[in-house]
Amino acid sequence: MAQQRVGFAPEVTTEPVEDSAVGLRSERGPVLLAVMLGTGLVAIDATILATAVPAVVDDLGGFTEFPWLFSVYLLAQAVSVPIYGKLADMVGRKPIMLLGIGLFVVGSVLCGFAWNMPALIAFRVVQGLGAGAVQPMGITIIGDIYSMAERARVQGYIASVWAVSSVVGPTLGGVFVDYLSWRWIFFVNIPLGVAAAWVLFRRFDEGVVRGRHRLDYGGAALLTVGGTLLLLGLLEGGVRWAWTSLPGVSVLAAAVVLLVAFCFVERRAPEPILPLWIFRVRILNAANASVLLVGVVMMGLSTYVPLYAQGVLGTSALTGGFALAAMTVGWPVAATFAGRLYLTIGFRATMLIGAAVTTAGSILLVTVDRQSPVAQLAAACFVVGVGLGFVASPSVVAAQSSVDWESRGVITGASMFSRSVGSAVGVAAFGAVANAAVVARLGTVDPDLGKLSPSVLDLAIGRVFLGSAIAGVLLLASAAFMTKRLAEPSTAAAGDD
Repeated sequence: MAQQRVGFAPEVTTEPVEDSAVGLRSERGPVLLAVMLGTGLVAIDATILATAVPAVVDDLGGFTEFPWLFSVYLLAQAVSVPIYGKLADMVGRKPIMLLGIGLFVVGSVLCGFAWNMPALIAFRVVQGLGAGAVQPMGITIIGDIYSMAERARVQGYIASVWAVSSVVGPTLGGVFVDYLSWRWIFFVNIPLGVAAAWVLFRRFDEGVVRGRHRLDYGGAALLTVGGTLLLLGLLEGGVRWAWTSLPGVSVLAAAVVLLVAFCFVERRAPEPILPLWIFRVRILNAANASVLLVGVVMMGLSTYVPLYAQGVLGTSALTGGFALAAMTVGWPVAATFAGRLYLTIGFRATMLIGAAVTTAGSILLVTVDRQSPVAQLAAACFVVGVGLGFVASPSVVAAQSSVDWESRGVITGASMFSRSVGSAVGVAAFGAVANAAVVARLGTVDPDLGKLSPSVLDLAIGRVFLGSAIAGVLLLASAAFMTKRLAEPSTAAAGDD
């Protein structure tokens, strides 16, 4: 195995593990800059394409196919994350991060030259595979080169990249569409990716000793196909096919069968892609459950807040986008202070505060109605964002600090995969809630919610906001399951405080 210390025997521990050996020969400032640039690639891409969809469809056609631009990207990113996490523990973070940046840049160039919608969709898969490495590897590298106390501050820097990108992405997208070409929304990734890769290549030296490995091909294949079918079933159920239809049932059933088979394979694999011991550790279960629920709330609101602002409150698309951006701004603000807080009062207390704030923000969303100003909607989103920031950052740091270097990539990959699953669950669950409300009012459901009257939209999305409050309560429960402190190695395994 790839190791940094001779004689290390991998085991789970609840002691905060500080790998001071990692990065001692690296300049941490430039490495942090490279991670932020790499994160910026993924963060800007998350918002820039949405503004250019009309221009893309006008140029390439394929209006009915364009939702796949987002779905295939999310699928490729999500299912590749656990595999990259394992590979990073085997060969080091640097080569996997460079591979991810390279795939993302190549995918961006191909997208920029796409000649029709099917080609663009295929090239988005390449981008997604790159993003699947960049995001978790960035977080893992931060966990390697900074102590737990330092990580508290650095996580705020990473979160700020997402906040800036939520404003820069749509703005750049609008400028490129209006004055250049939609193709530049992909070409802009080239200088960012090249700069990130160059700095990382020159300044980051992990000091990893690489050995021979037995890659878990069977586990990787089962996880990839099973995870793809699971996310596909959740994303497309109730949209492209009814939940109870043959495709709806078959896709999810096949996913369950493959993932169960994956668990059996992992029990026998010498170097499993996703070791099953992580599901027996209380800290990791609490952290993964929490980030899954963060994904539920975040993606659910990201889907419906702009629609509520435009369809119910009568604002412009730009104003609706800024209402949602308030949530993205609240997140890094909270993440910056969360570090100081969990070092003082502990991870559980910090996460409970965040879950309570998330629930309170969702309740504020429920109070918004057709007469409310858009500022009230934005304020509620900001509160939700603050709550999510107080949960997400401590969850990742707690999980990373509970294991040593040789397992940190897998742990971070599992966390990112949990959030992706949560995002898909959020889209599916809130979509079902909204559709059920429309059916109850009209007796049928229009596949285009944007065509519904403000009163019907108010009812449907109001149920979604209520659902986010319920998710907030579940988040409180998962945060309460976190251990009070990271100490005494037997604690996590036993599940005690």
